[in-house]
Order: sequence, then C-alpha cells, then structure tokens
Amino acid sequence: MINNVLKSNLIGLVGPCSAGKSTLIGRLKGFGYNCRHIAQEHSYVPDMWLRLVNPIALIYLDVSYPVSMDRRPLNLTPEEFEEQKNRLSHAFQNADLYLHTDELTPDEVQALVMNFFSKHNFQPQK
Repeated sequence: MINNVLKSNLIGLVGPCSAGKSTLIGRLKGFGYNCRHIAQEHSYVPDMWLRLVNPIALIYLDVSYPVSMDRRPLNLTPEEFEEQKNRLSHAFQNADLYLHTDELTPDEVQALVMNFFSKHNFQPQK
C-alpha cells in the first residue's frame, strides 16, 4: 500500500488497544515524523483508516489479549478484544508493516519502524 505519490507524508498507525500505538507515535513525533493513530479498532467501517487518512504508509501494531490487559487493564472481554481485531481486518490486510508487540520493548518497536522508514526513504517533516 505504500503510496509515495501522496503529497502528505502522514504515517498511519492501527491496532488493538494497548498494542503500543500511542507510545510509538510519541517517539516518532519526537523525530519529526507525521504520525496519526487511526481508531479503526472502534469503527464498523472496514476501510475507515483509508477514507479518513489515506496515509503514505500504514503500520499495524498487534498484541495478544493477555498482554494487552497486563499493559493497561481495561473493562474489555476477550470477545470484545476479538471484535476489535475483526474491525481491523481490512487494515491488517493492507498494512505496510506488521509488528506483534508482545515480546518487544518500545525501543525495539521504534528501531524496527525506523528501519522500515529507512528502507522506504521516509523522511521526517522539516
């Protein structure tokens, strides 16, 4: 899906709750990257991420239910968590980078994403 013809260099992030999206966005913004969390996990519109943002690249951060609840205990049943993943299926199928974050530290996630950016020549905003 990498769309280098877009004038915007917006990077989209999707994933279930507690996958690490907010942490990663904060880190990437510190390096000057234009990133946005697309709350696809809460939308019944399968391609909302594309309609609202149409990012130059889409990063999907994933997490298991147990690790998600360890990171941030929410009033979320396993069935509700699975529904989030169902709502993310279109984004998952179209993601440019997929990372399962259960066993990764925030530093490791950042390093993998920065490596991806380097391979695709994504530059921070000036």
